[in-house]
Parts: sequence; structure tokens; C-alpha cells
Amino acid sequence: MEKKKIITKTIWILSFVSLCTDIASEMLYPVMPIYLKSIGFGFLLIGILEGIAEAIAGLSKGYFGNLSDSVGKRVPFIRFGYGLSAIAKPMLAVFSYIGWVFFARTLDRLGKGMRTSARDAMLSDESTSENKGKVFGFHRSMDTLGAAIGPCFALLYLFFYPQEYRFLFLIAFIPGIIAIMLTFFIKENAKKQENVKKNISFFQYLSYWKRANIQYKRLIIGLLAFTLFNSSDALLLLVVKFQGASDLEVIGFYIFFNLVYAISSYPAGILADKIGLQKILIFGLFLFSVVYGTISFTNHWLFLGILFALYGIYYATTEGIAKALISNFCEKQETATAIGFYSSFSSIFALLASIFAGFLWEKTGSSHLPFLISSFGVFCVAIYLVKIFSESKSLKNNSENN
Repeated sequence: MEKKKIITKTIWILSFVSLCTDIASEMLYPVMPIYLKSIGFGFLLIGILEGIAEAIAGLSKGYFGNLSDSVGKRVPFIRFGYGLSAIAKPMLAVFSYIGWVFFARTLDRLGKGMRTSARDAMLSDESTSENKGKVFGFHRSMDTLGAAIGPCFALLYLFFYPQEYRFLFLIAFIPGIIAIMLTFFIKENAKKQENVKKNISFFQYLSYWKRANIQYKRLIIGLLAFTLFNSSDALLLLVVKFQGASDLEVIGFYIFFNLVYAISSYPAGILADKIGLQKILIFGLFLFSVVYGTISFTNHWLFLGILFALYGIYYATTEGIAKALISNFCEKQETATAIGFYSSFSSIFALLASIFAGFLWEKTGSSHLPFLISSFGVFCVAIYLVKIFSESKSLKNNSENN
């Protein structure tokens, strides 16, 4: 009998689509705040813009995930989601009016919200419980490779054309268009066409919590508690900046982190399938606790490099692994809803965590306290997950013995 492929054609295409999209997005990441400042945005306005954009992305993940499950389709949400994000990028360079920039940035995040849950559900549909770590790990690896390539393009462009930000937004449209074209090669699973539901309200996905099983609920409580202690990566880069690194060195650390993340994701997924998704997830949370507990106390470039490498491994052992676990704890026909429910609240909690960390930093004049609180909080979350996973394993063994 021919051995079934683990990394199928659909997974390859979805991974290349994510790679191209992340090249486009991360090409703009280092210059976005600088560009917004150059067209008259203050720090407060930038914060409001990003906060509103991320909140819209978070809420829409839940809605579109539920809608994808309800209509029984994935591809339209994936295609239109990536399409909106691709179109939004050059729009940012056309006009500099505040309202227009808000509209373009919101459109970009709405595209992310539209595609994310359906894409992750399709990855789950293409895998089995025995190889979900590999599948999600492979996708994260390709996605994050784009996050490393994008800033490299930006640095190269700005080296030759310093402060010419607008044209960079137009260049970012190219990998975005390639991503859209690739989505037309994705084939919809015929079985997804059944039991179409209509009249889906925006917040209907919230009712999923009532019918979710106890394993899902316990996991989500732990993951969302973790998110409340996990502030934006921008604050991590800001620590390095405040410790004396140049702008170029900060971007260099960011690229290095993404390279480690990309290289580690697939091996982490393979290991997770062998020893258990739960163990790898917990290991990743302990790594996070170590990095956040020590990074604000050093300015030595070698030690910072080690911490950023560990941070990349933390991402590799948590991002895709968490979604793989969620998909194992829900009914197959509700995978997008289950992931969307988590992603929706995760985005909102992440915003609250960043606001709280920034407030503490500003009030105390030091990054030590917010980072130590995050470190201790995530350590407690990891202990909680160890406890619930151990209880689930004991219950499973007892039921099998009986």
C-alpha cells in the first residue's frame, strides 16, 4: 500500500501563500511606524490605529471562522482574506489622510481575520491527529521564513533609497499578488459542501463555548491566561533599543529571531508528534518565562542573541502547536469556529497585555517590572497546563483500564 503523504499539495500551497504574504507584511514592519510619523501620525494616533486594527482582526477571526464552518467552505475565505491584505498595502502609499490610512490598515487586518481560521481549519483537515505537529510546524516554518526575508528586502531597499518609504509599499504588492494567484490552485474538499447554514450573526461564534468539551475549555483558559501576560514583541525590541542597540541592530535581532523561528518550527512539530503536543507546548512556555525574566537585565549582544534564539524556539514550540492541540479537542466540522473563538479573544487579550505592560513601563521608568510579571505569570500558566494535561491523561488511562 502506498504511504500517504503528510505534507500534501494543499499544505504546500497554503505554506507558500503564507510565505509570500509574510514577505509583503514584514517588508513593511520595520518602516511602518517611521512612515506613519513622516506623514504626521503621533505616537498616540499610531497606538490607536494599531489597537483598532488588531481588535478588528481578532473579532473577525471568530466570525469568519464560524461562517466558514457554517457554509462548509474554506477557500473563499482564504482567497478573499489574502486578497484584501494584498490590496491594502499599496493603498497606504496612495494618500496620507488619517481616515484613508485607518481604512487601509483596517482592511489589511480584516483580511487576516477573514482567512486565518479557515486556513488553519484546512491545515487540520489535511492532517491526522498523529501528524498535526508536523503539518502546523511546516506551515509555521514557511510562514516565518517570509517574516525573515521581508525585513531583509526592506533593509536592502532602504540602503539604496533611504527615506523613500512610499515606493516600498508598492513593492510589497508584488509578493501579495503572487500569494493571491497561488490560492487559485487550492482545491476545496467536496465534503465541505453539506449542511449549509445561513443568517450567521457576527457574535454567534461566542455560543461555541457552551457546547465545547471540557478539554477544549481547560486548554483555552490556559492559553488565554498566557496571552494576558504576553505583550507585543515590539516591547521586546524596544528593550534592546533602550539598551543601546542601533536601529539596524534592532532589525538584525528581529531577522535573527525569525530565522530561528522558521528553522525550528518543523523539527518542533516532528518532535511534538513523537512525544506529545502538550509537552512541547509546556516546554515553549517555560522558555518564554526564561527569556522575559532575564532580557531586561542584560545589554551584552551575545547574551541578547542567545535570548532571541530561545525566543524563536519558544514561538516554534507554541504557535502552531497550540492550534494543532485546539483542533484535536473539537469536532472536525467546527474546527474553524474553535480556532476562531480562541484567536478572537487572544487578539483582544494581547492588546490588553501590551497596554498594561506599556503603562507599567511608563509609570516605573523601567522595563524590569512588566517583564518580570510576564515571566512569573507565564510560569504559573505552564504549571496549570502541566496539571490539566496530567489529569486528562489519568482520566484517559482509567477509562481504558475500565
